[in-house]
Amino acid sequence: MRIGLDFDNTIVCYDAAFHRAALDRGLIPEDVTPTKDEVRNWLRAAGREDAWTELQGYIYGARMDLAAAFPGVREFMRKAAEAGCDLDIVSHKTRHPYRGEKYDLHKAALGWLEKQGFFDDKSLGLERDHVHLELTKDGKLARIGALDCDFFVDDLPELLGEAAFPVDTQRVLFDPNDAAPDSPAYARARSWGEVSRLLLGAV
Repeated sequence: MRIGLDFDNTIVCYDAAFHRAALDRGLIPEDVTPTKDEVRNWLRAAGREDAWTELQGYIYGARMDLAAAFPGVREFMRKAAEAGCDLDIVSHKTRHPYRGEKYDLHKAALGWLEKQGFFDDKSLGLERDHVHLELTKDGKLARIGALDCDFFVDDLPELLGEAAFPVDTQRVLFDPNDAAPDSPAYARARSWGEVSRLLLGAV
């Protein structure tokens, strides 16, 4: 069985990173709830969409060190590898941010995986050449199809609902904030423990 995993906001949790970086840059008051969504909502409500866009590039490029892996993702990967599953990361990620400094976002993502020990810990079953950083959404969908994934886990319901999504790949929405509606298009998991039960329960 081959399982595909999204990267940003699926493997990587940015809540603390966005709050810390926004505070350090003087963009938000201290009492903003420390989540990525609340930082975004505060900046947009303040009419600072450009600041939000630049902050994303800054974190995804220069401050990946502030980001953490979601609780349970390593345990899921370890169980999947033990069950004989192949794991691939497939992400839609531009090479450089849309605004601000021209950080290499691909290099930053791979560097984060390396520093977090995802490649060194062989029990996780992730090889460096199984990380696919695609420049476009269409490229991401094509890669999922080319890999012939049995399952794909992503945090974006709109991606899983794309007409071009490979029909033979079962879709799992990672929804840790329990924010998305139920849908016949995907199974919904609120934690990596739930992902594990959905995908590996019968393995």
